[in-house]
Formats: sequence, C-alpha cells, structure tokens
Amino acid sequence: MSIRTCVSPKGKFIYGIHQPSYDVDNLRQNDTIQSLGQYSNGRAHLNQNNYPADDIHIQEADVIYEIPNAFPFKGATYIKKRWADKKKGHLSKIYLTPKPSFSWSQSLSQWADSAEIPDEKASQLLTQLPEAIQLTIALLSNDPKDLIQLAKHVCEFTYDNKNQPTGLKYNESNGRPIIHKPIIFETLVNNPKLPDTYKIAMVLRPGIQGISPIVGEYSSKQSHVYEYLRANSYIPWGHYAANMADDAIRYDIDFLTMEDITGMRHLYYQRTYVHLAKQFHIPINAHRKIIPADELETLRMTILDYLKKSQESLSFNGNLWGWNFGAGYAPNHYRLHASHQQIHQQYAMIPAQIPTNEANVSMKSYACGDLVADFIKDYKHNFGCSFFDAYVQAIKSNRRMDDPDKGPQELIIYADTHIMIYVPKAQTSQWEIQIMPTSAVGNILMADRTMRDALDRGIFITAKILSALNVQLVTHMEYASRFYAEPTDQRLIIAFLPRMPESPGAFSEAQLRWINGHYPEDFAAACRLKLPDIIERSFS
Repeated sequence: MSIRTCVSPKGKFIYGIHQPSYDVDNLRQNDTIQSLGQYSNGRAHLNQNNYPADDIHIQEADVIYEIPNAFPFKGATYIKKRWADKKKGHLSKIYLTPKPSFSWSQSLSQWADSAEIPDEKASQLLTQLPEAIQLTIALLSNDPKDLIQLAKHVCEFTYDNKNQPTGLKYNESNGRPIIHKPIIFETLVNNPKLPDTYKIAMVLRPGIQGISPIVGEYSSKQSHVYEYLRANSYIPWGHYAANMADDAIRYDIDFLTMEDITGMRHLYYQRTYVHLAKQFHIPINAHRKIIPADELETLRMTILDYLKKSQESLSFNGNLWGWNFGAGYAPNHYRLHASHQQIHQQYAMIPAQIPTNEANVSMKSYACGDLVADFIKDYKHNFGCSFFDAYVQAIKSNRRMDDPDKGPQELIIYADTHIMIYVPKAQTSQWEIQIMPTSAVGNILMADRTMRDALDRGIFITAKILSALNVQLVTHMEYASRFYAEPTDQRLIIAFLPRMPESPGAFSEAQLRWINGHYPEDFAAACRLKLPDIIERSFS
C-alpha cells in the first residue's frame, strides 16, 4: 500500500509478519568466565553460555507482528507472538493487580509486638521518616489515621470546636496556604482514603486552589459539577475544567455515576455552543443559569443554520476535550500522571488562524483532529474511497492474525445504533480503547442530542470497564473535525489511553513504536466479560 495504514480500501486489516532467522558474526576477542553463584547441590553456576566460541546462527526467532496504526501519524504496534500466545485462551491473565496498600500505624504496632503505641509517639516517628517513605505512605496507605497524621505534618489547618479541619492557614505576606511539603501534600489530597473533611479543607472547597472563577454549574439530586475557567492556561485562550464539586466527591470510578458524566459533558456541550453562538451574535437567554438539554439542542441547530448561511468563517472553528484520571508520584518525585483531585474533564476552543512572527503571515492553529482530516483526504485521493467506511468494515469483519479460525475474532466491545466501543487493531497504549459514532459525526456540533447521550454513555461504560480491570491511570482525548458548514466523512474518535505499570514510555514509544504482549481480540474479549455486570448495575 502507498499509504502507511493497516486499513485497506477493501475494508480489511493489513499487517506485517516478521519471521526472523539470521546469522551474527562473533567479533568478541576474550572469554571472561565467572561464577554467577551456585545451584542447590553446591555446583557452581558459570556464565560460559555468554561467551560462545563460534558465530551465532539464529533459527526461527520469535515471530513479531507489525501493525501500522490506522492513522499513520500514530506510528506502528508490534505484538510478540510468544507473549501474546500465553494469554490466548486465558483471559483472566489480562488484568492489573490492584494498587498495593498498607497501614503504617498497624505495621508499627506489629513491629512493637502488638503493643499499643501512643498516637503522639507514632505521629512523631512518622514526621521523622525520610521524605521518600512519607511520600509512599501518602500514596499507598489505606489507613485514615496515617493520612491525617501526615496531613497535619505537611500543612497547617484551622479547626472547629470538634477538632475537625475547616480550612488551611494562610501566609499573610503572599496570601498562599502554608504548605511545608508540596509533593506530599499533592499526593495526600489524591488518596481516596483521606477523610472527606480533610479533602474538602485541603483541596476541594471552591477557592482553595486559587481564584479561578466558577462560570458554570450542573446540579441534581445525585450529582453536582462546577465549571472553572482557567484563564492563564497552558492552552492558548484559556480552558475550562468541569470538576465534581466538594459535595459530590468522586475519587474512584466505582463511585462515578452516569449522572456525573452527563453533568460534566453537558457543561462541555453548553460552553462550546455558547462560544460558537457568540461568534454569530446569536442571542442567548442563559445569564446566571444552565441551558436545559432541549434548549441546548435548539441552540445547536440554530448555530448550524447560521454556519451554513454565513459568508464569514469562524475565528474559533475547533475545540479540544480531555480527561486525566488518576495521580501519583514515585518516591524520587517523578510524577506518574496528572493530578486529578476529583474526577473532572477539560475542554477549550481552538482558533482557526493565528499570527506569526512574520508580518502579515498567519498559520493554522494546531488541533490533533486536523491530522485525521489530512490523512483521510490523502486516503481518498489515493484509493478513491472513504477511509472511515473502510475502517468500520475492517473492524466489523476482523480476523485474528495468529489463527483466523480459533479464538475470539471481535474487536467491538459494545455497540448500539449510534456508537461503537472497540479495541483498535494497533493499540498505542497496550490497553487502548476507542469510541466512534456509527455515522459521519465529526464533532460535537454535528452530534444531536441522541448522539450526545450515546457518546456520554460510551464514555461511562468504557471508564467502568477499565476500572474493573484495575486500571489506575488513564488519559482520555478527542480527535475531532473542525466546525464546518457541511459535514465531512470524518468521524469523531474518543481514545482511552491507560498508563501501564511497566510501560512508562521510553526509547520505543518515543519513536511511536508501541510494544504489545497480547492480541487485540483477546483484550476485547476480556473487556466484554466485564460488560454485563456494568450494564446491569448502571442501567437496569
């Protein structure tokens, strides 16, 4: 194929098969035979196998499948057959062990022959531990007693007459909270086992993290979400964060409800449509109130009508959406993932053009969905057909690469009339899952209320599936088209990218070479096993 993609115009997946056999000249000069230790019978275990006398002849080395990503800009995935074969037929092996946890206080008591150690003594010892150990306790302890003692050590509280924290003490000179150990503080406030009163006092109450204004709110009997404006953002022109509120604490996907997702996503749709409406000077009756779902749909249709009739192009014609779930620090202070401090989602508008350092020269502002748009244009030019039509056909007619006739064949985890949740043939994260509309809906302006509800449901289901497999850290993102008057054949893709414990991202990943130890069909089957329970508990 002239384009590097696994999707052929015939609607099938194409991939490479490495079957290595090769010779290696032995250029070593010296033998350095040493003992590595000894066997149980006392015989020495030597390293002579590392010093062959002759040239090396590799015969039938491990088979490696090379799968170009469906989208060329995302590289290629490599599946080692020997690794993947071990999981084939053993779906229970496709899981992560739960996060380890312990109680420092309990361990201390056991060390002291079960003697009761006074809280004052235990607290004093905890504060004298090396910071790396304190950080580990902050991250992994499941004992609220540990976490409270540590919290009192890393920051200063105000208390009520029942000795419960009501807030933090502040430095008069700069107006900032008094925090003695910021990294441990940051880790503590992300530990679900920290009592809620401390979470609220340390990080959740509006204003505790700064003066970011609350400019939107979704409230119901079951859920409560605030929309914060991050004005001086790392995203140009600012971004918004739809955070679960301090009276709707959600640190764990197990406690996340469909209503929570609906609330966060409603604020996302509402903000995007309001931005677009203002560009067309469409009047909106929504000052200091939420726009109801039916009125939001009317507004969306009005924007589409203006977009089709207008001769002026939108100055902000794209958007982004994302969600970082999970947090953690290694003892050496390496950050493992973005801090979440409540389940939340982020979004922003993207300008069409921006000025450059050259006078009278502008350039197109970046959006990751543009990479999809450029590729599908090239695909149609080369093959004369729609990429997404071929992609969907390939997903639906998928066959295993190891044995086309044995084992699970399906990549689709869940599907209805509006969306499909599926495992990409070439996963960029070992456990990547994607959501895609079943029709040519490229962005949330093209998505009617039924489609938006389906996307929200898909996000909820996918998050629950990964949580059921004990995933702790996930990055979520949209690949969306720009807002155009007429729809293209581009489809919105929402990617879920778990961070795996032994795949931090290094030499291979920097080259966009993604290494996998399972077949995508087996991972999809493992996800489907979790689906009935999720559907029953959440939607029945």
